[in-house]
Amino acid sequence: MNKELLLKNLRSIHDFPIPGILFRDVTSLFKSAECMQELDNTLYEMYKDCGITKVVGIESRGFVMGAALAVKLGAGFVPVRKPGKLPAETISETYYKEYGTDTIEIHKDAIDENDVVVLHDDLLATGGTMLAAYNLVKKMNPKKVMINFIIELEDLKGRDIFPKDAQIDSLLCLDGE
Repeated sequence: MNKELLLKNLRSIHDFPIPGILFRDVTSLFKSAECMQELDNTLYEMYKDCGITKVVGIESRGFVMGAALAVKLGAGFVPVRKPGKLPAETISETYYKEYGTDTIEIHKDAIDENDVVVLHDDLLATGGTMLAAYNLVKKMNPKKVMINFIIELEDLKGRDIFPKDAQIDSLLCLDGE
C-alpha cells in the first residue's frame, strides 16, 4: 500500500464538527482516482482469501469503499443506516459517540448464519458506531465477522471497546491531533 500517496491526499480540518476536533476527511481520497484505486486494491488484497460473502458499509462514507470492495470480492453489500432510511423490517442499536447518542439500523434479513462478513467504515475514533454495527451483525449469527477502517485514530483507543477476539484492520493509523 502506498501510504505516502494516501496521506498526501488526506485532508485534515481543524474544529470540525465542533471546536477542538481535528476531522480527517476521506472525501479528499475519494475524489482522486489514484487514491481510490490504491484503497480498492489494498482492501481487496486484505480480504480476497477470507471467503467474504457480505460487506457491510456504515452510513455514509463506509458505503463508498464498502460497495467497491463487495463488487471486487463478488460479495453482497449491506448498508447500515440511520433510522427510517431502510424500507424493509429492521433491527436497531442505540449507542454513544463523541458528540452524543445515535441509532443505526440494518435490514433484519441482511445477514444469515452462512455469511462471512467484513464491516467497513472510513474512520475509527471512539468506536461507538462500529461497535453498534458489530453488535447488530453478531445478532444474526454469521460464521465470522471482521472489521475494517481506512483510518484509525490510535490515541482515541476506539479498538479497546471491542471484544478482544474481534479482528480489526486499519489501513492508516494516525493520531487524533
